[in-house]
Amino acid sequence: MEKVGVIGAGSWGCALALNLLSNGHEVTMWTHRASQAQSMIDTHRNDKLPEAVLPDNLVITADLKEAVTGKTMIVLAVPSVATRSTLNMMKAYVSADQMICCVSKGIEEETLMGQCDIIADVLGQNQRMGVLSGPSHAEEVVKCLPTVVVAAAVSEEWATQIQNAFMNEVFRVYTSRDVVGTEIGASLKNVIAIAAGISDGLGYGDNSKAALITRGIKEISELAIAMGGQVETLNGLAGIGDLIVTCSSVHSRNRKAGMLIGQGMSMKDAMDQVHMVVEGVYSAKAAYALGKKYGVTLPIIEKVNQILFEGLDPRVAVTELMLREKKPETGSF
Repeated sequence: MEKVGVIGAGSWGCALALNLLSNGHEVTMWTHRASQAQSMIDTHRNDKLPEAVLPDNLVITADLKEAVTGKTMIVLAVPSVATRSTLNMMKAYVSADQMICCVSKGIEEETLMGQCDIIADVLGQNQRMGVLSGPSHAEEVVKCLPTVVVAAAVSEEWATQIQNAFMNEVFRVYTSRDVVGTEIGASLKNVIAIAAGISDGLGYGDNSKAALITRGIKEISELAIAMGGQVETLNGLAGIGDLIVTCSSVHSRNRKAGMLIGQGMSMKDAMDQVHMVVEGVYSAKAAYALGKKYGVTLPIIEKVNQILFEGLDPRVAVTELMLREKKPETGSF
């Protein structure tokens, strides 16, 4: 049995806390807002995941020290833009033998670091750490609908610890040693999902969506491989699996934001209407910068950046993508 501190009480953190609780672990869930903590204690509900009932044995707190101290595993479930600041607050309470399982998805814009790199930067290279990723919307996990994900860590022991903590009859967990590929797949799929949403908002059809997913995974894979990731990872749950669900699901906040933009809304207004953090907006610039750094062409991600930050008309972006230079799909004649 693990003693787990879930850091972050959004929909994903809450769903994972309930999954861990059902596996018999002791779970404490932290929110940075004392008012939210008290509301959840009083109502047994979380407004970020209203369909879930929070049982009495789920400890809820706004005290970070309480959530971290004495735990064997910390599940880091804050928005990726808050990962570094949250780790800095946690640092005084964390020990190297605690497993940090990061379920946030994103690249830090200023440093181009993935989530595990940020953990190592703040807590030290000797910190036990790994990531959990894959096609897994909180709204379905909390309903105990069958879900399959991957736990990635540089050590088999670390990946297995995460696997053992989360896995049950409705939540299957595979292990992987490819942290880079898993994190790049998790981060860039949000950017491609914004593009997929824009396509939906413009009224385009299944042909367009299939093209975006297919060419999107090519961009993600080429960058991940250039950075040291494995092609098998991008062909699996953390790559094409997560991309399909994020580009297609009604639960996807990135797709929803993109759809609103495709319908004519500004990026800021779209994010406000979604009412949750749209990770792809924060990862878009970093993804494009990584492409430049590693010499990888990312045409879809480039156009998403131009739409989000330079005011490019989405229909013009589509035309420009369609009229790129002629080339073979794979290999050459």
